[in-house]
Amino acid sequence: MGAESYLPEHVRGIAGLRSAAEHCEGCDLFRRATQTVFGEGKSRAASILVVGEQPGDMEDRAGKPFVGPAGTVLDDALELLGVDRASIYVTNAVKHFKWEPRGKARLHKNPSAREVAACRPWLMAEMQVVRPALVVCLGATAARSLLGPSVKVTLQRGQVVAGPLGCPVLITVHPASILRTKEQRDRHDAFNRFVGDLRPLLEYVGTGV
Repeated sequence: MGAESYLPEHVRGIAGLRSAAEHCEGCDLFRRATQTVFGEGKSRAASILVVGEQPGDMEDRAGKPFVGPAGTVLDDALELLGVDRASIYVTNAVKHFKWEPRGKARLHKNPSAREVAACRPWLMAEMQVVRPALVVCLGATAARSLLGPSVKVTLQRGQVVAGPLGCPVLITVHPASILRTKEQRDRHDAFNRFVGDLRPLLEYVGTGV
C-alpha cells in the first residue's frame, strides 16, 4: 500500500506528477473520490509551498485544491499579507477526498495515518520539483505528514521548524477550523490569529531557488 510505485521513474515536473497521480491506487480513497486533486500554482522555484489536509467536496468536484470556503479564508489571509496566491504552490497531504454520506451531502472524514503515509510520496515529489524556501503546513494532518506524529499544532502554531529535504516548515491551523467558529467575534479573532501565524512567511517570499 502506498503511492511509491505510481510515481514516474524520473520526476521532471508537476505536469508529469499530476498525470501519474490520476492513476494512483496507493490506498482505498481513490475508490470513492471523483478524481485525484493534485497541487497547483507556481511549480518552479516558488518560494512558498502551502500544504493542507485533503480535498473537500468542492475541490473533489472541481479537481483543484482550496477552491471552497477554506480556500477563500486562505486567500483572504494571503491578500492581507500582500502575497499573490499565483506566486505560490498549493497542495494537500492527501490527494483524494475521504467522505461519509449524510443524506445527500458528502461530509469530510479525517484521513487515517496510514492513508496520509500512503500519499506522502506525492507530497515529497512536489517538494522536490518546486524546491520552496518555506513549506506552510495548515493543520495537524499536513504537519504530521511532514514532521511526524509528535507535532502539536496548538502549541507550535506560528513557529518555523526544520523539515524534510532541508526545508523549513511553518505550522498553523487549517483555515476550515476558523469557519467552524460559531460566534462572529470569535471567528474574527481566529482569523486575525491565523494571519499572524502566517506572517513569518513574508521573510521567505521571493527567495525560492
